[in-house]
Amino acid sequence: MPKLISPESHASETVVSEDPLALGARLRTETHDQHRSTESRTFIVQLMKGELSLADYTRYLAQMAWVYEALESRTPSESDFAIYDVRLNRLAEIESDLVALGAADWRSSHPALPSTQRYADRLRELVATDSPRYVAHHYTRYLGDLSGGQAISRLVARHYAATDEQLAFYRFDGIENHVHFKREYREQLDALPLSEEESAAVVEEALAAFEFNGALFDELQTPAVAA
Repeated sequence: MPKLISPESHASETVVSEDPLALGARLRTETHDQHRSTESRTFIVQLMKGELSLADYTRYLAQMAWVYEALESRTPSESDFAIYDVRLNRLAEIESDLVALGAADWRSSHPALPSTQRYADRLRELVATDSPRYVAHHYTRYLGDLSGGQAISRLVARHYAATDEQLAFYRFDGIENHVHFKREYREQLDALPLSEEESAAVVEEALAAFEFNGALFDELQTPAVAA
């Protein structure tokens, strides 16, 4: 099975030599075990193997709507880091997919699970304080969507006959070349004006981000919706 959660899982990309102390390198190496653990949770493994249903995918996507609503609640400003590119925003696409999946009423039909609420609350806390730790969630979510998210899209289409209009989440129409964009993102990430203490906090928060995702997968596992 392809890597599904990792922000760095794209088979067509060439691994290049880099500074092991750069933030991007630290994020990849120091979160490796945690994101492997996250992507091996039963729910996401079964979903990607075709053992669940499109209804289960809809449950997952609705929880992602709560997460991205919180992630994208920050107000853009001229002083934003370069990586905060609005072309990455996903909430509108997720809501479009949910309409196509018959869950236009996702706020009432799929309320935030406790694990989702904790995740969203943490994101809103970081947005409110304009914390550098927000970078960790931006990195894990959006680079994950551009990488492993592409595999999720293909597998959901293959196993559950999801249509293009149900998979807009994974299409970044404003980004012509994903590989080039991700390379530039990593360069911008490494160039962020962060202190050593702030960089360490970003890595620590990235570990927490994977834990939030793992808890969400665990909670989605029960109950499963019958096909």
